[in-house]
Amino acid sequence: MNTATFTQKRKLIVKLGKMLHKYGTPAYRLEAHLMEVATHLDLKSAFVMSPTSVTFVIWSEGHEDEYTHVARVEPGDHDLGSLADTDDVVSRMLAGELSIDEADTCLDNISEQLNPYSKLLTCLAFSVSGAAFAMLMGTSWNDVLWSGLFSALVFLFVIWSARSKRVTHMLEPLVAIVAALGACAISSYVDPSINIRLVVLSSIIVFIPGLALALAFAELSARHLVSGTARVMDALMLLFKLYFGAFLGISLGFALFGITDFVQPEPLPKWTAWLAILLLCISLIVIFRTKLKHASWSIASGFIAYAASISAAVYFDYSIGAFVGAFAVGVFSNFFNRMVNAPASIVAMQGLIVLVPGSKTYIGLNSLIEGQSFIHADHIGQQTFLIFMSLVAGLIFANVALPPKKSL
Repeated sequence: MNTATFTQKRKLIVKLGKMLHKYGTPAYRLEAHLMEVATHLDLKSAFVMSPTSVTFVIWSEGHEDEYTHVARVEPGDHDLGSLADTDDVVSRMLAGELSIDEADTCLDNISEQLNPYSKLLTCLAFSVSGAAFAMLMGTSWNDVLWSGLFSALVFLFVIWSARSKRVTHMLEPLVAIVAALGACAISSYVDPSINIRLVVLSSIIVFIPGLALALAFAELSARHLVSGTARVMDALMLLFKLYFGAFLGISLGFALFGITDFVQPEPLPKWTAWLAILLLCISLIVIFRTKLKHASWSIASGFIAYAASISAAVYFDYSIGAFVGAFAVGVFSNFFNRMVNAPASIVAMQGLIVLVPGSKTYIGLNSLIEGQSFIHADHIGQQTFLIFMSLVAGLIFANVALPPKKSL
């Protein structure tokens, strides 16, 4: 392997870095992983990663060969299946099972592979995720039904955005406006018992940047200040666009369809929260393109996160519950990393999705602007900040308690 030329090695490292960035790998994990690969190839290296740019500096031991690569990239989306395939190729290369040329060819094949799940199945996953979130919020079966239907409608706009750059740039406010108009129309003409704002939030829950904010704070805690700050600002702007779309859509909906007196429906029984976790985790397997062989681990991560957090919240504050949940998810994901020899983030993402308070951020923004909440929530801004900090602390403590075998 070390007989390969400097050009072959640096091309592989650059390609690997861009692919891992594309699949949503946080900066601190990405830089550490690339450093390990470069060291194994007998190269010195330095990397600076951010959501919109990548910088590679690679040189040989005696500085006989040096290479610098800077590129503008788009923020990555989570593709956990491709992430697992990429990690497997790198592991086989480092073990001597693949040459650098063979590994390079395998990476090309991974980058060209299509989504393993059909559009119909992905649409169903969007629908189930929206319905599961409404169910998790403990509202009513009416809200669950309409949230699922509007989430499927939102997915149609996602497909449209893949074919139109104009729609791509306005996708987030557009889907919020459409969901809000639809919810207002349903409230006026079909079902006056739906909670309009909660149905809108559930319909666009896939876009709420709770996980992005959690990863941003994790990057900041790891002293990756540029990437963490950029990710925080990107998540906040996404949140503002979603809220503006919902605010505009509801205002237009009330003007077009009128305001109907709310009819209080029967609340959901307590046991539906566990069903919601199951449905949410199953839908995220498709949305995150997780491999089926890792599906059981991912679902287990979601249940561990929820069970640990609510159990701890019985005895402590809810933010302490989030810390315990994040600690349990971190230990479980690192155990998965050691047992399966796959990136810990594959299962950690599922657990964090259950724990992150992205919806609380949206609800808090609604309370700040409109002066009222559409669900009962006291001191929601303070809660949201403490929960984010607790999540980051839980993951840090988990990495100390059971360190992962690999950096991804």
